[in-house]
Amino acid sequence: MAAPDTHAAIEAIFRIERARLVAALARMLRDVGLAEEAAQDSLVAALAEWPRTGVPANPGAWLMATARRRAIDELRRRRMAARKHDEIGRDREGADEGAAETLEAALDDDLGDELLGLIYTACHPILSREARAALTLRLIGGLTTAEIGRAFFVSEATVAQRVVRAKRTIAEAGLRFEVPRGEERAARLASVLEVIYLIFNEGYAATAGERLTRPALCAEAQRLGRILAGLLPDEPEVLGLLALMELQASRLAARLGPGGVSVPLTEQDRTRWDRLLIGRGLDALARAEALGGADGAYALQAALAACHARAPSAAETDWPRIAGLYDRLLAVQPSPVVELNRAVAHSMAFGPQAGLALLAALEREPTLRAYAPLPAARGDFLLRAGRPGEAKAAFEAAASLSRNAQEKAFLLRRAASCVPAG
Repeated sequence: MAAPDTHAAIEAIFRIERARLVAALARMLRDVGLAEEAAQDSLVAALAEWPRTGVPANPGAWLMATARRRAIDELRRRRMAARKHDEIGRDREGADEGAAETLEAALDDDLGDELLGLIYTACHPILSREARAALTLRLIGGLTTAEIGRAFFVSEATVAQRVVRAKRTIAEAGLRFEVPRGEERAARLASVLEVIYLIFNEGYAATAGERLTRPALCAEAQRLGRILAGLLPDEPEVLGLLALMELQASRLAARLGPGGVSVPLTEQDRTRWDRLLIGRGLDALARAEALGGADGAYALQAALAACHARAPSAAETDWPRIAGLYDRLLAVQPSPVVELNRAVAHSMAFGPQAGLALLAALEREPTLRAYAPLPAARGDFLLRAGRPGEAKAAFEAAASLSRNAQEKAFLLRRAASCVPAG
């Protein structure tokens, strides 16, 4: 294999193995920074050796053994540097060697939960949502701070600060990089799922910037979801989230028209929907429901997406079922945004007046005052109710609230299309 090909293969292998390397090392070292350094050192060693000797039969094991040695060497170096004088060094030498040997033996143990433990730690509720997302993409996804910054439309320095502070918070809290047990596990799992879906949503409908979608970020969230589903195959909400992301991602290519313009769901070319992702999503949803999770928040949202995926055309969409699913979702996950989406569903199932009636209370909701989808929904309801003048004003109001260039342009086009009846 030519050197460039070998280097590409090494980097691909490292990307696959990196999260497990960091997870195993962090669990034993209780130091994320040192774990990342040791993992990176193993990549440097592979780049130096594998072009000469060839890729080993078990590259993951080779990388782990190398990273382990580097971590132990670094621990010894740090301890040596901390010694005050030779006498103290002689007194402690045996203890240090014993500690290193204990660490090395522990790293040889079966660490089946190490990756899951790292995910739970990176998504710990003591961290802010933004910090959890950044740290998860850095530790589990292997993205650089620059890549994360571009994905979330913030500066690289901001991401770097979030990651550094998150690591410091984890260290100061003495977190053990382990899978929580008992009642704590359910609460912590909710935090993990929230972070993964936050990452996916930022890719599916970017809150700022020039592009409406960032498919690479969606793909990373889907990859995290698949990892989690593999580690927790009997957790229905994990499967529900995975189903939701697969089904929504199946529509990514159809969401954009020529020039990157937004295409509404009802106008999308369904031949461009990814049937493989739809199949994966429906399968994950069926498994979630079989495990008794049909009324979970993510499973219900996946069931909503499945209604669209199963409809051969927009006209054949089962809107009454969607409205009923939103009724159930609101009971499980009450929020103004769910209420808004429920109003949209009811407007499609029972007419625009039904939607306007539900919006009346939401328009007084403080958290939705600067939320562009609210006046956008009002504009749609009014237009379908035969009130184009009022619809035009609503679409213009929505455009003024949007921070995404493509979404703003789409709303202004809708406003321009509102022509009063002659």
